[in-house]
Amino acid sequence: MAHMKEMREKMLLVITVFASIYVVSAVAVDASYVAAVYEHKIILNPDPHTPVSRHDALQHMKKNLDIYEEQAARAAQQGAQILVFPEDGIHGFNFTRSSIAGYLETIPNPQEESWNPCTEPERHNNTEVLQRLSCMARRNNLYLVANMPDLQPCPLKTSPTSTCPPDGHWQFNTNVAFRSDGLLIARYHKQNLFFEESFDTPPEVEVITFDTPFAGKFGLSICFDILFHDPAVELVEMGVRQLIFPTAWMNTLPLLDSVQFHSAFSLGANVTLLAANLRNDRLIMKGSGIYTPFSATYHHAWKGDPEEGRLLVARVPVLEPLEVKQSAAKEVEAGGGDSASSVATDSGRCHQDSCDDHSPHSVHPSHLTFISSMMYDTFTFFLLNATQGDVKVCNGTFCCHLQYRWLLQDHKELYALGAFAGLHTVDGRYALQVCAVVRCAGLDQSSCGQEVEEAESKMDFLLEGNFDTKYVYPSILTSRMFLEQPESLEKAADMRVTMKHSNMKSGLVTACLYGRMYHLDNE
Repeated sequence: MAHMKEMREKMLLVITVFASIYVVSAVAVDASYVAAVYEHKIILNPDPHTPVSRHDALQHMKKNLDIYEEQAARAAQQGAQILVFPEDGIHGFNFTRSSIAGYLETIPNPQEESWNPCTEPERHNNTEVLQRLSCMARRNNLYLVANMPDLQPCPLKTSPTSTCPPDGHWQFNTNVAFRSDGLLIARYHKQNLFFEESFDTPPEVEVITFDTPFAGKFGLSICFDILFHDPAVELVEMGVRQLIFPTAWMNTLPLLDSVQFHSAFSLGANVTLLAANLRNDRLIMKGSGIYTPFSATYHHAWKGDPEEGRLLVARVPVLEPLEVKQSAAKEVEAGGGDSASSVATDSGRCHQDSCDDHSPHSVHPSHLTFISSMMYDTFTFFLLNATQGDVKVCNGTFCCHLQYRWLLQDHKELYALGAFAGLHTVDGRYALQVCAVVRCAGLDQSSCGQEVEEAESKMDFLLEGNFDTKYVYPSILTSRMFLEQPESLEKAADMRVTMKHSNMKSGLVTACLYGRMYHLDNE
């Protein structure tokens, strides 16, 4: 099959991951499985702040579950062995703590109790949604992961430090996983809430996995979790190679579009990510995918596309356990692949034909350097107004280096290289080090950092950052929200990360090395 041939051709790519330089490989082609994710056009409660009866809540959820039934059957017909539905896809969002009451079910802990809701529906009361999902998995003979709200009792304590809410119970944003016979095998409570008034943060971080006969272990996370260490990175560092990711992701350009960052996490963490998003154009929710470190099957709706659901199905390889090798880059180069042979592993060496006459990292005209806000962070930018160049820009002690050459010298769009190191504090609090080449929204430098979705200009480039973190997520986003795979990617022993790309297929929107300084989040 063509896509398997493409995977094999890309397996020599050098990939930056957390610990060192790894060689990414897949096991034999027959060691693969078929995964599916469904981007769901959700049917919402039009008045989520008003409490409804259990009957009315079930009638609402039935509309979304009926669509799930259709998609599960379609996925099964295409050979899917595991199917992932989005965050909030059954019940919706924007509830208050009290108005969501009719939607809640108490989900038993599969680590303490073996229960198949489809074959034993009478064991637990008020579990209609669990029963329906269980039977969906059983009827279609596939593993199934969905998201729903969970009600759990907690003991009231007089201690002022108690995490138990005053009403005596917890409400959690929850993933549930079912085996292909309908057995409930995993329950995960979302750790990192994003303005979710109806839900509680779990008293302890949950690191939840489940096993499958076709691909080994899968780990569970939800939406905003992917930007934080726990539990997403914790799962990766445990050796989990497949992550399940239901999300209700609101796209934020130029650095955090859905397909852009989800593929970047897959590549940077060297894992397969099954990302199922909602479709809601009013809230800019769109973009789902099945991502591996060397391939991406994804869908990102464009302006004017009908607002509808989309099922994605792809055969993906089961990844071998990682083998850490300091000399991995040399081994790949010696193995005959061109993917790593021309990468500058020393930031002072120029990529052929992309250097100015002056020495690398020399002082540039001050009028080309400026400060501007991008995604509420204060970046230092350098304008890329030459036909080719070798430039450097620093934000404090953090520096980014770019060697570039425009493919068409008369391109009419303005671009800049930006650097930021610091604490992001809007809509979340997390510490960053970011190198990004961005297309500016207009021809004035004040427009650099604004949202852009289309571009015509293409460049060959080598982008590099002197990071103080091993957690770096690389992405190349092109016009109309298409992804391109880096030609090569390396990490040096001093945590300098280098991404090289040439022969772009579409105009460049953003090329980014997104570093996360997890240890500084709470400072």
